[in-house]
Amino acid sequence: MQADLVLDARNATGESPVWRADEQALYWVDIPAKQLHRWHAASGAHTHWTGDEMLACIAPRTGHAGQWIAGMESGLFVLATRADGTLAASALAGVSHAERGMRFNDGRCDRQGRFWAGTMLMDMAAARDVGRVYRYQSDVNAEVALRLQLDPLIVPNGMAFSPDGRTMYLSDSHPNVQTIWAFDYDTASGTPHNRRVFVDMKQLPGRPDGAAVDADGCYWICGNDAGLVHRFTPDGKLDRSLAVPVKKPAMCAFGGAQLDTLYVTSIRPGGDLSDQPLAGGVFALNPGVKGLVEPECVF
Repeated sequence: MQADLVLDARNATGESPVWRADEQALYWVDIPAKQLHRWHAASGAHTHWTGDEMLACIAPRTGHAGQWIAGMESGLFVLATRADGTLAASALAGVSHAERGMRFNDGRCDRQGRFWAGTMLMDMAAARDVGRVYRYQSDVNAEVALRLQLDPLIVPNGMAFSPDGRTMYLSDSHPNVQTIWAFDYDTASGTPHNRRVFVDMKQLPGRPDGAAVDADGCYWICGNDAGLVHRFTPDGKLDRSLAVPVKKPAMCAFGGAQLDTLYVTSIRPGGDLSDQPLAGGVFALNPGVKGLVEPECVF
C-alpha cells in the first residue's frame, strides 16, 4: 500500500496527530521545536505556532473553540493560538517529576473526556523507569486534580481506548521493554485494572510508539525504527503491517472526511538521511477501515 506524503514537515519529533472534523484539518506537534502544527486538507495550507516549553501531546477542549489541553515539560496547560505565530499557555496543573530532565510524552482523552498523559526522562539511554502515567479530571466537588495512576515505566506510549471505552491500551517503547498492555477500564471512575500483556513487540519489527483505534476495535501502533504501522485485532493478533518511507513513524490518527485516512507523523533523526530524505514528514495511508472521532476534554 502506497503511503502518500502529506507534508515534508521535517519535524524533529512529529507526534500527537489529531483530526478536527469541524475544520477538516490535521493538528500535531513537534516536541523539541515546541510547536503546534496545522494542515488544512482542502487547501494544503500549513501553519504552526511556537510555545515556551516542549509540547508533547494535545487534545481538543470541548466548548472552547481553538483551545487545547497539552502535556508539556512542567505540567499540563491550556493552549490557544495567536495571530503572531505564538501559543498562549495557561497553567492547568504542575507535576512533580521524579527526576530533573523529564517531560510529558504520549497522551489523549478517554471516551468520557478525561485527559491521560505519561511522563518520561528525556535521556532514554539512561533507561530509568521514572516515567509515570497521570489522569486529569474534575471531581464531583468541582476540584481539579492531576492524579498518578500507573508506574513505573521508562517511556509510556501508545495510549488508546477501545470504541466502548472499556479497554485501555498502553505501551512502553523503550528498547528494554517494547511491550503493549491492555487494561479493563472502569468508565465511571476512570480507573484501569487487570493489566495484562496485549502484545510483546520484542517479537515483531519496530518499537511500539503512538497508537490509534479504528471503528472495528482494532489497535494501530507505529513500529518505530521499522518504518511500519501495525494493526492488531482486539485479541492481540497481528492483522497487517503497512509501510511508510521513513524509519521512525511516531504516531497515527484517523482523519479525512470519512475518517478513512490514517495519518502518520514521524521523527527526523540526526545523521545521514540519504536513505530516508522524507524523515520528519507527515504521511497518509488508506487502510480500508474507518476510525473514530477523537474525544475532547470536557473541562
